[in-house]
Amino acid sequence: MAIARRALLGAASAALAAPALQAQGVTVRMGALRLIHSIAPYLYERFQPVGMRIEVIPFESPTEGKNAVVTKSVDFGAFGIAAGILGAAAREPVTVVGSCCDRGMAVVAKKDSGIDKLADLRGKRVGIWPGSTQEVFILERLRMEGMSIRDVQSVRVSFSEMPIALARGDVDAYVGAEPGPGVSIASGVGKVVEYPYSTPMGSLNMIFATHPETVAQRPDLVRAMLKVHRQASEFGMANRDVTIETAVAKLGMRRDALEVSLPNVELNWQMTPEMVTRAKTYAEQMLSLKQIRAMPDFAGFFDARFSDELAKTAA
Repeated sequence: MAIARRALLGAASAALAAPALQAQGVTVRMGALRLIHSIAPYLYERFQPVGMRIEVIPFESPTEGKNAVVTKSVDFGAFGIAAGILGAAAREPVTVVGSCCDRGMAVVAKKDSGIDKLADLRGKRVGIWPGSTQEVFILERLRMEGMSIRDVQSVRVSFSEMPIALARGDVDAYVGAEPGPGVSIASGVGKVVEYPYSTPMGSLNMIFATHPETVAQRPDLVRAMLKVHRQASEFGMANRDVTIETAVAKLGMRRDALEVSLPNVELNWQMTPEMVTRAKTYAEQMLSLKQIRAMPDFAGFFDARFSDELAKTAA
């Protein structure tokens, strides 16, 4: 009887100590980009815990998504690693607690442009979104080809406008994010020049981040959200038809373009040692390009403990 009573008291104490994640009316704001490789948050509602409502806030650019995390306009955000490094290097409060997506980018040219390889971009008008992950990748790829940004005519174009700009003839090529390349290919306007994954940065792209105060003050919320993110990411990869239907319904994307785009998208969640190493290489690249003035404090920028804990459990 005494043992049973102690067990009951222990269970009650644990319940009282647990944060109010199960309380009714808890709303979590999740920032996401209007891109197919940022689709996982739009699948969260399938996995959100009882008593929690996850509200997805869409953003057009990675910088907007990062700024929303920094200012606490959202509780969590999925955006490019470049935007995160830019913020961390400027000592802005942003902490990476998971991965979000690899791949998801492509160098695309007009089908009849005669641009068949990266060297053919010399002197051409190339759409690039400043401050994006894609910008860092193309700068490194140009360097690997013995070129620099001065060898092309860089045109500032947002990701959503890139397929339109290519079709209109405003640019000869662009360094885009899916589903933009898929749109250009499915419409017969464009062709893939290359997927720029041959650099030491690999196919690193998007991260799952939050404010450091959220990590310190609400660690159980971070755990709960990263679990949801894992479930949604794994579900999205295993159920491509549902992922396409979600992108069509939630973001108004073209089904034929998504069929082309999805093979170039790898949804994920875990902060693996390889991801961290590639991110540090990425930051070194940004420093050499003078896109940042100093390296981030990686001890504060990366917090892999939640990912490491989750990796030890079943999905």
